[in-house]
Amino acid sequence: MIRVDPNSSIPPFEQVRTGYAAQINDGTLPVGAKLPTVRKLAEDLGIAPNTVAKAYRELEEAGLIETRGRAGTFVSAVGDESRERARQAAADYAALTRKLGLDRDEAKAIVDAALG
Repeated sequence: MIRVDPNSSIPPFEQVRTGYAAQINDGTLPVGAKLPTVRKLAEDLGIAPNTVAKAYRELEEAGLIETRGRAGTFVSAVGDESRERARQAAADYAALTRKLGLDRDEAKAIVDAALG
């Protein structure tokens, strides 16, 4: 279940996006699982439908979910590949930092800063 903390400094759409991304990546939401409609989730969370729609758009752009017209929105099989994509990006980053002559601690500090 996704929850939104109205007192958080994190925008509601980001809370929805990261909540679903985490559940997809850890397998809580398996490939093919159907997500609630934008209106239903907005109603359940007490937030605007556009907020949920923005989170869904970002999840779809990341390949974690797919919309199948009137059939609804589902966890995408591509979502299974997200960890591998992240590993590949990390390997590419590591190769770049070595090429640039950055030491391990500095490279990690850059990643930590980027993750915020």
